[in-house]
Amino acid sequence: MRKEGGLYMTAESKVEYNWPEIVADLNSLLKVRSIPIGMKMYAKKEEMEAVPRIRRPKKRHLLDQLVAQSVRLGFTIGVTANDLAMKQCGAIVGLMEQDEEWFSGDPMAGVWFESQEDAALHQRSLDIVPDGQYEALAVSPLEANRIENPDICLFYGTPGQMMIFINGLQWEGFKKFEWSVVGESSCADSWGRALSTKEPSLSIPCYAERRYGGVLDEEMLMALTPADLVKGIEGMKKLSGNGLRYPIPAYGIQADPRETLEPIYPEWVQKD
Repeated sequence: MRKEGGLYMTAESKVEYNWPEIVADLNSLLKVRSIPIGMKMYAKKEEMEAVPRIRRPKKRHLLDQLVAQSVRLGFTIGVTANDLAMKQCGAIVGLMEQDEEWFSGDPMAGVWFESQEDAALHQRSLDIVPDGQYEALAVSPLEANRIENPDICLFYGTPGQMMIFINGLQWEGFKKFEWSVVGESSCADSWGRALSTKEPSLSIPCYAERRYGGVLDEEMLMALTPADLVKGIEGMKKLSGNGLRYPIPAYGIQADPRETLEPIYPEWVQKD
C-alpha cells in the first residue's frame, strides 16, 4: 500500500482516503469552524440503513437542516423522500419527481419572483440529480469514516478561507472556475451541482439555508469530490511553503507594499 498525502493507493490501484488525516490537514491549513462532511446517494434505502451508527429522522426536515445536524452536531443521518418536509429539497437531489408541476415553479411565483415565467426559469436553471436513480441519501462527518466512498465532500468557510482553498485547487493544472448563483434554492449551486457534474462547486448559501440550516452570515459552502478535496489541500501545502497561507495578514492600506512584493515579483515591482 502506497501513501500519497491523505490517501492510500492499494495494490489494486484503488484509492482509500485517510479521512482523519485529510480533515486534520484541512483544519490546520484553513482553521475551519465547522465539521467537514461527506454526502452519498444510495440506489436502495437498505444500503443507506447499513451505514454504521446511522440516524433516521423522527420528524420531517429540510435537507438544509439535516446537513446542518451533521456539520454542527456531528450526526450521521440517512434520509429518503418521506423524511423531507418539502419537494424542492428532495427534487434537487433526485429523491423526488422532477415533473412539470415542479419545473413550473408556481409556489415561488409572487414570493421570490415577480411572475410565474420567472419562477419557471429559476427552476429550469437549477443543477439537479436526475430523479429515479436513488432512494436515499446520507451525510456524515468525514473524520468518522462511516460513509464508504462519499460522492462529495462539503465544508463551510469564510470568503478568505474559500479563496485560499481555490488557490490550492489551482496550484497544479490551473482552471478558471465559474460558479452559478440561482438565489433561493442555492443548494443546487453546491451539492446539486457537485453531485450532478462532479465539479468543485462554491455557493452563497440562500435564505432557507440560513433560516433553517443555521448557516452563519459570513459563511460560504464548498462542495466537491474527495479527489478534489485532497488536490486542494495538497495545493495549499505548497502555497503555505511560499508564505501564502490563512489567515491572511493585513499589510496596511497606506503602507508601501514593495518590500513584501519584490521577493515574489522582482520583475514586476516598480523601482524608485
